[in-house]
Amino acid sequence: MEETKTQKKQKLLFLVTEDWYFVSHRLSIAIAAREAGYEVAVATRVAKHADIIQKAGIRLIPFELSRRAGNPMLEFWALVKLYRREKPDIVHHVALKLVLYGALAVRFANISAQVNAVTGLGWLYISNNPIVRFGCPLITWFLAHLLNFKNSRVIVQNPDDEELLAKAGVLPSRIRMVQGVGVDTDKFLPASELKGPVCVVLAARLLWDKGVGEFVDAARDLKQKVNNVRFILVGNPDLDNPASILEETIRAWEKENIVEWWGHHKEMVPVFHSAHIVCLPSYREGLPKVLIEAASCGLPIVSTDVPGCREIVRDDYNGILVPKSDSVSLSNALLRLIEDPDLRAKMGKRGRELVLDKFSSKHVILKTLNIYNEFIK
Repeated sequence: MEETKTQKKQKLLFLVTEDWYFVSHRLSIAIAAREAGYEVAVATRVAKHADIIQKAGIRLIPFELSRRAGNPMLEFWALVKLYRREKPDIVHHVALKLVLYGALAVRFANISAQVNAVTGLGWLYISNNPIVRFGCPLITWFLAHLLNFKNSRVIVQNPDDEELLAKAGVLPSRIRMVQGVGVDTDKFLPASELKGPVCVVLAARLLWDKGVGEFVDAARDLKQKVNNVRFILVGNPDLDNPASILEETIRAWEKENIVEWWGHHKEMVPVFHSAHIVCLPSYREGLPKVLIEAASCGLPIVSTDVPGCREIVRDDYNGILVPKSDSVSLSNALLRLIEDPDLRAKMGKRGRELVLDKFSSKHVILKTLNIYNEFIK
């Protein structure tokens, strides 16, 4: 009883750049924390999802923080002021920039405990920006120093990021592995029946480093080899990201009759129920939510053999892994699945079983709540 009373006094504050991302990737965890007795709030840029957050019983704090290069000092001190005003017991920073800012801000605001979800760490290693590549060792060293603060826990989503942080100097006692953000397996169910021509879907922000260019090249090749197959892009460009694909480029692909562009979809279940294969030839990931959802829907996956993707796709088990930036291998892998419906069914069933065993929301929520409870104990 005493432990329950203590938990109810704990104030948990999430720091996330965008409200849509919080709803998509962290809302279920926030709701579970509230139900476990935490007072939960989120500081984020408010766009279109305020009602969803507030109806879930999560206090919403509007907070502007650009994902592009803003004024670092102004943004940092705004964050310090926020923490001093709110006085949370635990802060949960999500994504690399907010981890860098937040892990330092807690020192100036005297916050007792922090959880740092290091997603997108690979951006430092795949960027073609010479400034980023030159500064990568310094950023990694500085990040490791911040993450070693007392009463800090670091959430990583794949073993590669865990190894990178450990080599940079983060103490193993600080690191916790939580694979992805989970999926509601009661909602993301396999379709009862798939009809029509084979549909290959890439669902992601339309960025070059998601492998969209390789997907289009593979589609162009396969359109010449296979009749009656469709290639679908689901998602929008992300203008805050320097790797964003221009809309006119996407329209040109459509005009060439290579791909169809469905834009952003709030509800992904109908998209997956229209698909026969899901493809994500990304250059590097934390652990992509879209692939966990696709596997939960019983779909075979073609993806790249890179950190994050290979955690959910087991080669020749529930999908096919191909080398990064290799549209020929991608085309061959897709062709194999397009021509073999029995293999698609077999891999899709295995993917569903894998999600039920390791990647459901229940697993992720339990692991995350256990991390919060470490500070209370």
